[in-house]
Amino acid sequence: MGETHRVKFEPVDLEMEVEESETVLDAAFRQGITLMHGCREGQCSACKSFLIEGDVQMDRYSTFALADYESEEGYILLCKTHVYSDAEIELINYDEEVLRDAVPLQKVTATVRHLTPLTHDIVSLGLTVSGGRFDFKPGQYSDISIPGTDQHRSFSMATTTTTPGELEFIIKKYAGGHFSGLLEGGIKVGDELEITGPYGTFTLRAKSDRRIVCIGGGAGMAPILSLLRHMAETENRRPVTFYYGARNPTDLFYLPEIMAMTDRLVDFTFVPCLSDTWPDDWTELGVEGDTGFVTDVVNRREADLTDADLYLCGPPPMVDAAIPILESRGVPTDRIYFDKFTTSVI
Repeated sequence: MGETHRVKFEPVDLEMEVEESETVLDAAFRQGITLMHGCREGQCSACKSFLIEGDVQMDRYSTFALADYESEEGYILLCKTHVYSDAEIELINYDEEVLRDAVPLQKVTATVRHLTPLTHDIVSLGLTVSGGRFDFKPGQYSDISIPGTDQHRSFSMATTTTTPGELEFIIKKYAGGHFSGLLEGGIKVGDELEITGPYGTFTLRAKSDRRIVCIGGGAGMAPILSLLRHMAETENRRPVTFYYGARNPTDLFYLPEIMAMTDRLVDFTFVPCLSDTWPDDWTELGVEGDTGFVTDVVNRREADLTDADLYLCGPPPMVDAAIPILESRGVPTDRIYFDKFTTSVI
C-alpha cells in the first residue's frame, strides 16, 4: 500500500489523499472527484498538469502526450503520477461543473445479450448487468475485461441511464485487436464479462444553453448517440448538428434512428460526410449528406461556431485535425469536449 499523502490542487479549492501505490487520477476516481482525463494510459495529454511542489514519479507514458522538455519544466500526467510526499499541483484543464460531480466507480459482471454487426468492421455489443444496474452519465466510457487475461479495453456506452442494466457498446474491429478480435467467435451470447467504470468527461454540460455541434467518426458514434438519446429522453431543447465522417455509404449505420431525432429534438440536423465514395442521389439513403473529410465539411458549412459547444469523438487523427480548425474559428478551448479513441499500449 505505501504511505498516504495530501495533494492540493490549484486554482481550485480542492484537496485529497493519495496512496503511494495509486496514481493521482485513480485516487480521484476513488474519492468521487472528476479530474479531466481521457485515455488513462499516458497517451492523450488530457490530464496534463503542472507540479508546483512535491516528490513524484511517473510510470511509462508516451512523449506524444508529454514531451521531454515539458517533463523537465515540471509538467506531469495525472494518470501516470505517483506522489511520495505532500504535493501541490496546478490543474491546466478542469471543469468546475463536473469536478465534484463524479459517478462512483463500479465493478460489475455482465452477460452478453447480443453481438450485432453494424458494418463490415463495427459491431454492437449488448450486455445485461448482473444485479440490474450500472450507473453512468451519457457520453462516458468503461473498461471491459479481456477474458482469460488481466487486461482490459475501454469503450463508450451508447445507451442512457433509462436502461441502467442494459448496456450497448459500439466497437470497431481491428486486425489483431486483443478484444475486438474476440468479437468473431471468441465471445458469444451468454458469456460473462467484467466491467469497470464509468470514466470520462465527455458529458453534457447542463448549465450551458448554447447550440451543440457534434463531430464523430467510426465507433465515435457511441458516446454521441448516448448524448442524443439522453437529450431526446429528457426533452432537451438545445439545437444540435451532428457531422459523422465515414468513407463509404456502407460505413453508415443507425440511420433510421438518427433521422428520427429530427422529430424527437427541437432543432436537429444530421450530416453524414463521405470521403471515398458517395451516392449520386442522397435520397437513396434517406438523408442529405456531404462529401469530403468530416473536419473539412464542418469548416465549410459552419459560418459561425462561436456560439456553440463542440463535442468530438473518434480516431485521434480526426480529433487532432478538428481542434486547431475550431480554435482558429474562435471556439474557446473550454467549449471543446473530446474523446480520442487511442490504441492501448498494452
